[in-house]
Amino acid sequence: MSQMPQLSACPSCEEPLESGDRFCGACGYDLSAVPERPQDNPTITMNGSVPAQGAPAGEYPERPPAPPGGAPWPAPGAAGPEAQAAGVPMPPEAPPATGVRFDRRPQSDGHAAPPESYQAQPDHSHPDQSQPDEYLLQAPDPRVSAEPAAPAAGTGGKVCVACRAGRVDDDGYCENCGHAQPRERDHMEQESGPMAAVSDRGLRHHRNEDAFAIGTTALPDGTPASVAIVCDGVSSATRPDDASQAASKAASEAVLAALPRGTHPQQAMHDAIVAASRAVNSLAAEPATALEQAPHQNAPACTIVGAVVTSGLLIVGWVGDSRAYWVPVDRSAPPARLTEDDSWAAQMVAAGLMNEAEAYADERAHAITGWLGADAYELEPHTAAFKPDRPGVVVVCTDGLWNYAEAAEEMARVLPLDAASHPLHSARVLVGHALDGGGHDNVTVALVPFPAVPQGAGSA
Repeated sequence: MSQMPQLSACPSCEEPLESGDRFCGACGYDLSAVPERPQDNPTITMNGSVPAQGAPAGEYPERPPAPPGGAPWPAPGAAGPEAQAAGVPMPPEAPPATGVRFDRRPQSDGHAAPPESYQAQPDHSHPDQSQPDEYLLQAPDPRVSAEPAAPAAGTGGKVCVACRAGRVDDDGYCENCGHAQPRERDHMEQESGPMAAVSDRGLRHHRNEDAFAIGTTALPDGTPASVAIVCDGVSSATRPDDASQAASKAASEAVLAALPRGTHPQQAMHDAIVAASRAVNSLAAEPATALEQAPHQNAPACTIVGAVVTSGLLIVGWVGDSRAYWVPVDRSAPPARLTEDDSWAAQMVAAGLMNEAEAYADERAHAITGWLGADAYELEPHTAAFKPDRPGVVVVCTDGLWNYAEAAEEMARVLPLDAASHPLHSARVLVGHALDGGGHDNVTVALVPFPAVPQGAGSA
């Protein structure tokens, strides 16, 4: 039986509590129903030593016992002496093998095509899919579309981003060249305090099925906190763009509301993923889903990854194959990948059955084994806490970016040196790197400097 956490205020009505209370005297809320801080992964001191990507699970030290539920955070020595000495991130528990989605369509010979040879690469396509989820680019390059267009002489209203001369009619098409104009979600940028995020449709997809949410808040003692959530819609599912939007919104709102109440950041991230799952599940019952549903499609679904930076603590949480990376400001120190994919290849490597090269060469490599959605086998949020010993930047991204910079060292080489002080420019550089590499997928990245800084600091 788990120990009931010590609370100073009721989670329901926020009235003060006396020590030892089992029920709230104001509203009668059962305090034993409040979950303990999750122990998906322990808190780890990052001292620059990390295991090689794809190391078998047996090469990690054993997990330490969970601290008491009422222990203060960040808990000193929560990772145990062995893990702290080695600086080794603990791998998450492998998700169940039941339930798989594929994010790359096999070729006719049965082998998955490498990204370089794709002419039209889906995001998370289903092997039974009979209709394309994407089309070869027939609209202008989104890198050009994002640039401000010069006003057309003698015309009012919007100017075409393709020919830079024609006027855009009410239906969103250029009266001169006929090009469809970019939609709002084709390219999105946002700054929030010291953070920034950029999302782009890419060069192959006909819509952007990624979404992000970033924001800043403060803990009860006034220390700043930064939150970034990134979601990737599953293309073979119904309404993947709505799924990612709903999940990112629900998760960010949950974290930003929980932290000022004194909720442990790791618990807040865990609860945020649960809230995001519920938001995506609710889409399955909406009439719009039934209208768009096709025989080969499943319920709305997406992946999620998020980061919270506060009070010397870095928290990451995820379900699926979207990732978070750590890149120190001092590039002489090694970077690290902070998440482990919910995918077939990751399971094979973690189990020691294949090395990374063999696993990712298999046609089943990019089959995801975890996602948010009504048809998910079981929701298993992964969370991990780290204590970096130096300034750095957390890169939170979808596979549309990391497919072109998979290893942590590759991501560090692409990330500009001034990313901590100019996150918006640096996020644009990362998106541009993916587009220059082929842009086969939607591309989304959020950059969160560590340590957290007060609101108002950020890009010049």
